[in-house]
Amino acid sequence: MKTNTKGLKLTYLSTCIVGLFSSHVMAAEQNQQRKSVKDDAIEKVTVVASRQAYQGNFSPLEIPQSELKIDLEALENAGAVSLDQALDLSASVARQNNFGGLWNSFSLRGFVGDENLPSNYLVNGFNAGRGFGGSRDLSGIESVEVLKGPRAALFGRGEPGGTVNLVTKRPTFDTAGEIKLSVGSFDTYRADVDYTTALNDDVAIRLVGFYEDAESFRDTIETTKQGFSPSIVWNINNNSQLIYELEYTDQEVPFDRGVLAIDGELGLIPESRFLGEPGDGPIEADVLGHQLEYIHDFDDNWSILFGANYRDTSLEGFATETGFGGVVNGEVNRFRRYRDYDSTYQVLRAEVSGNVNVAGFENRLIIGIDADKFENDQFALRVRGDQYINVFNPVYGAYTLPTPTSNTDRVEIQESVGVFIQDQISLTDKLDIRIGARFDDYEQRLNNRLANTNTKQTQSRVSPQFGVVYEASDYVSVYGAYGENFRPLSGADANGDGFEPNQSTSTEVGVKFTFTLNDGALFGTVAVFKVQQDNMLVVDDATAFTYAAIGEAQSKGIEIDLTGELTDTLEVWASYAYVDATIENSFFDANFGYTVEAGSSLLNVPEQQLSLQLVQSAVLYGKAIKFGGGLLHVGKRNGFFGTDFELPSYTTARAFVNYDVTDAIGITAEINNLFDETYYTNSFADAWVQPGTPRNVKFSASYKF
Repeated sequence: MKTNTKGLKLTYLSTCIVGLFSSHVMAAEQNQQRKSVKDDAIEKVTVVASRQAYQGNFSPLEIPQSELKIDLEALENAGAVSLDQALDLSASVARQNNFGGLWNSFSLRGFVGDENLPSNYLVNGFNAGRGFGGSRDLSGIESVEVLKGPRAALFGRGEPGGTVNLVTKRPTFDTAGEIKLSVGSFDTYRADVDYTTALNDDVAIRLVGFYEDAESFRDTIETTKQGFSPSIVWNINNNSQLIYELEYTDQEVPFDRGVLAIDGELGLIPESRFLGEPGDGPIEADVLGHQLEYIHDFDDNWSILFGANYRDTSLEGFATETGFGGVVNGEVNRFRRYRDYDSTYQVLRAEVSGNVNVAGFENRLIIGIDADKFENDQFALRVRGDQYINVFNPVYGAYTLPTPTSNTDRVEIQESVGVFIQDQISLTDKLDIRIGARFDDYEQRLNNRLANTNTKQTQSRVSPQFGVVYEASDYVSVYGAYGENFRPLSGADANGDGFEPNQSTSTEVGVKFTFTLNDGALFGTVAVFKVQQDNMLVVDDATAFTYAAIGEAQSKGIEIDLTGELTDTLEVWASYAYVDATIENSFFDANFGYTVEAGSSLLNVPEQQLSLQLVQSAVLYGKAIKFGGGLLHVGKRNGFFGTDFELPSYTTARAFVNYDVTDAIGITAEINNLFDETYYTNSFADAWVQPGTPRNVKFSASYKF
């Protein structure tokens, strides 16, 4: 068992940071320096210029793919503090089985990559989501980019339906800061700090940290989360810049599989009912990550970027989980597991981008090479026994917690080297074509220490992309795109061999538009898409719990995104998606002992989803006030793969008001799930269903300097 020395260190460090903030505030008040920055919130100051890796320099109308950028203002208006809450703003994203609340799992355009790992996401273009560091907090995040469709041609290995990229807050050369304290329902307490300043004319730093302690509407569940994300930028000269970022988080979260349906019916037990064992204690999840980027501009056209990333994550603790035998005489059987997971992710990349004129045609090029190494070390113990609990009147601690025996003991290493090129050619002033390709050579090594076996496989893949975009005017463009994607799968089949990678192909057509309305500015995208996926993982031996990569699926639909201002004081956010995601081939699922028929809906993917927000700005007693609300509608979904068990549709509403008491002090009140809707966000089966949070309130106060 691991000790919590990291948590002690972070507590001490957090105390030091708060002291630094406090001393700075007092000094600023004494010297009357606040006036110079009081009119600018920390998120509004000019951010140090840095170029996003892999993406190039294109306006939204020039990109032949659908994208949705969720900026800081939209995140704050939605009250989002976690990645799941942020992604609820995109109707193209659906929540998936979240491993007892311990990681982020989502589908994009109906597809999720590997159910045995968290969904992958990027941080400033670096792969960062495949480890075991717990659910991602948004502290230190400037924006969330939902990049739809396969992106392997540039980004490399990724999720089959698209990519999520988190853009971090980076230092500024203007001194600014914010301290924010929040209190909410279920004894939720949170503190956030954010401070940026210049050390000299060439070096600036940013310090971001958070601490959260919360109980829950779920019985016996208590969580503690804390994190610290400092960064530094060095403008070496007028053309060169070096950026370093550190990420450290520590989370203690009890493993919670949610509620169960009885004979296929939800709601027969309260949504608060916990069916595990509080005596197991929490699962501890830790992250320690480093990012380093060097950017050099040769001239106004050409630049080069070098980057390196190292991320170490771990997850460790006990959990008692309900089995799949159903409720008999009011009781359900359970099993107990101990998990000790560790992973490291290393990425190196180099990229050159710029414009060149060839035969009278402008070419915007991105050329690069990258290498990554993902090491996944998993050790697990499991015991099955007579660990029953009454679902109507649970009695915790009725049994001596059994000692599990070895179930998993293996290490997997995936290494890859890729080279990529993308060229967007302007055939006319209005017509561009995009051509790109990526070649990946990767190796997978598996060491099953329990069975004392070693296997190895090597694969090569070419991932092409094609796109065309026609700018009909300064305000409208139409586009079409085709792309291919692959994602190596973790684990091995019944023979101990690695799987063929998950593969997908995507086509989409769409229109993008921007226009002014009543002194406001709106941007929108309408896209129609179709995605094919091969080599989905299916359980082929329930006893050994082995998989086979034999599943095939298809997703098609339409997406509509609209963001901006209806007037100069009224903001709108609207995202709608219709997704038809189904299995294309029949196969036997040994995990539950039945055949999944072709045409079955994919798990947790609603046909229709809508996210809507309206925010009004005004002046009250000479001070700024902002109020608004939103709703999230999620249609019914398959809740148990290959069966007729469904999660019901739901609609939740939210309202908030934010008022600037002074130029520096702001207060916010918000109500979530305004009408106290009973709902379920995701499931793995009818025994593991995650209920949504009932009506809750939160009050926040912030001080900006």
